Amino acid sequence: MRADTTVDLREAKMGIEAMRAELGRRRALAVIAVADVHGDIIALERVDGAPASSIRIAMNKAWTAACQTTHTRAIGDRVRSAEKLDVAYYGDARVCGWAGGLPVLHDGVVIGAVAVSGLPEDEDEAVAKIGLAAVLGALE
Repeated sequence: MRADTTVDLREAKMGIEAMRAELGRRRALAVIAVADVHGDIIALERVDGAPASSIRIAMNKAWTAACQTTHTRAIGDRVRSAEKLDVAYYGDARVCGWAGGLPVLHDGVVIGAVAVSGLPEDEDEAVAKIGLAAVLGALE
């Protein structure tokens, strides 16, 4: 039998709150998400005024970071590299190569992901890092 360790709702809420607060400080609009070890969304929030299209992108970033066990930026870099790798190589339409999706690693194992969509990629990733730190802090 195998038991997966995963981000839970309490930890997800901590990540969402931290990302929401950062968006408020930046006066920015985005969609923020936290996923479990399988990439399934535990918590998602669309800040008032954030584009509806960012909902699916944030969900896909979270799924990608959890299931591919890497930053979504790394996948985008690989697709845009000299390899000219087609994103379809990853085998799922949810794979996203835009920055802003980060895996949650605990004791060297991915247990979930955080994601942000709606801002320029570097800003999405910066806000996601704040959510990641909050989730990790909630684990202690």
